[in-house]
Amino acid sequence: MHSHRDPTLHDLGRSVLRYADERLRLDPVPLDRPMTPEELQQRAGRTITPDGIGGDRAMDVFTEVLAPACLSIDHPRYLAFIPCAPTNEATMFDLVVAASSIYGGSWLEGSGAVHAENETLRWIADLAGLPEQAGGVFTPGGTIGNLSALVAARWSARREAARRGDGSRPYRVAASAGAHSSIASACEVMDAELVPVPLDESWRLTGENLRAVLAEHGPESFVAVVATAGTTNFGIVDDLDSIAEVCAEHGIWLHVDAAYGGAGLAAPSIRERYVGIERCDSFIVDPHKWLFAPFDCCALLYRDPTVARAAHTQRAGYLDVLTEAADWNPADYSVGLTRRARGLPLWFSLAVNGTDRYAAAVERTLEVAAVAEAEIARRPELELVHERDLTVVVFRRLGWTAADYHAWSDRLLAEELAFVVPTTHDGETLARFAVVNPETTPEDITMILDTMA
Repeated sequence: MHSHRDPTLHDLGRSVLRYADERLRLDPVPLDRPMTPEELQQRAGRTITPDGIGGDRAMDVFTEVLAPACLSIDHPRYLAFIPCAPTNEATMFDLVVAASSIYGGSWLEGSGAVHAENETLRWIADLAGLPEQAGGVFTPGGTIGNLSALVAARWSARREAARRGDGSRPYRVAASAGAHSSIASACEVMDAELVPVPLDESWRLTGENLRAVLAEHGPESFVAVVATAGTTNFGIVDDLDSIAEVCAEHGIWLHVDAAYGGAGLAAPSIRERYVGIERCDSFIVDPHKWLFAPFDCCALLYRDPTVARAAHTQRAGYLDVLTEAADWNPADYSVGLTRRARGLPLWFSLAVNGTDRYAAAVERTLEVAAVAEAEIARRPELELVHERDLTVVVFRRLGWTAADYHAWSDRLLAEELAFVVPTTHDGETLARFAVVNPETTPEDITMILDTMA
């Protein structure tokens, strides 16, 4: 292994930093394309060897073979799934975090990093209108964030059941068909029963429909209700206020999955769509989706963090020095003990740019999504499937079959023009844009739509 005094290590460091600098300066970035296993094996050759291939050769393989076989998710015409478009500042600081060897799970070992992460979490909590005592942790992604929140909700529900002494053991979670797949996954992990709640005519979960489901199954059997602020497929925001009202009536934990849509809280133009989120017991938002942070970064917040700490703190003799202190240890608020300080790149970018620029960037993506909606409406061959809530636009190309959509998507990627994959709804294949990159322009949208003529 290289020592810190090895001159070849410094040469390699300069090579790595040069690559990072050049990548950050690309405008636009290349979209690139996937390769087959056979192509990669032939081009890359064997890289893991007894003696090593050396830094120069390893960087060449990555730069010339591996990197071009990875799609650039920050490309302005990457509109599939939910993209990631980190700021340059956030990306650069990710290098600093990696180089700093910070353990971000405890205050004792990483108090400076935890302080900065907590300030960032406070900004998000303020956007949602949560009280001063609210707090949480940055987890790897929405799946762990949702699971951690539901584990805390179960702990709270079962503590309350024990206090009542009625012998009940809550085990159900209520959510709509529009809820993210990670909710079903969390219920599988927890051995909880996921109870579906019918949507209203606008495809939203509402308090009225929730009340009927709770009455049918017995509210005392529920661990939590999960509402969604920005469904993945259509970007729909549930009727949070009426849901919160029903949860308050029955004393049931309300978790809001805002992994994608929570960033819209920063945009004054749509803030009213989130009325009721301030009443939640927990919520998540993924800054690596629409708040311009690099992977992997999910902000998990609790109204009362003491509940989460009781549910998640791991205890062992070697951890006594941490668990017996009153310090804020991020590992106490989610599933998992080992964690990197993944909130620091977002903190750095916010500190450099200011929150006003973040609000403006979110507003810009909303404007481009509105352009996409208007362009679809004026083209006779296209038809909007559902009115847009946020920045996801789903539409159909009249006369196309599923094969047509997939051939069109494949052609866009093969030409490295754009990455737009079809989606399905009620058995129908459709086209879908997810606009979260402030660098995406109206011209990008019209260019893609022109290919469907």
